Amino acid sequence: MLDAFGLARAGVPGYEADDVIGTLAVRGAADGPVDIVTGDRDLFQLVDERGPVLVLYTARGIRNLQVMGEKEVAAKYGIPGRGYGDYATLRGDPSDGLPGVPGVGDKTAAALVTRFGSVDGILAALDAGTDEGFPAGSRRKMEAARDYLASAETVVRVVTDIDAPELTALDDRLPTGPRDPAALIELADRWNLSSPVNRLLNALSANSP
Repeated sequence: MLDAFGLARAGVPGYEADDVIGTLAVRGAADGPVDIVTGDRDLFQLVDERGPVLVLYTARGIRNLQVMGEKEVAAKYGIPGRGYGDYATLRGDPSDGLPGVPGVGDKTAAALVTRFGSVDGILAALDAGTDEGFPAGSRRKMEAARDYLASAETVVRVVTDIDAPELTALDDRLPTGPRDPAALIELADRWNLSSPVNRLLNALSANSP
């Protein structure tokens, strides 16, 4: 269906979809606003008021779409707007199989990210031997979780700088109509997709100059 419409698809061996989205979002933000449509909270770490880069969060359905920018992420989680990845690492995220740091919940995770800025900042404070800025008992928990923090960071962090031909040569312009109308009709009939196909055709025609 995507080929028949002429809609771009992108993938890079060795990287997750989140990483491809992150790279394209950062690249696109250099030229103007970017909207990321997803139900994955991990991508909240990409919000950026400078682009702006916004996440159109669809976990509760399109009718209940939430527009999440830095201010919205900060208001919901009590963290710096782009600190969601570090927050999720500390608190845990069952949807990603992240257990989090034992004994660290939402409030402690938010306090640590707000105080130290990132997991790297927390680890630097541990290395410096300071107790300042750690909520009661949390320093000991962070020390015990060093191995987890080091490995979880690579799982949670979205890559934003993939340098690969699959993305360099990507033509992601929206078509104004289907590339292969005959194939589109055949597929729509075969899979009973006439309604969504017509909605997309109307949206694409609205994009025509």
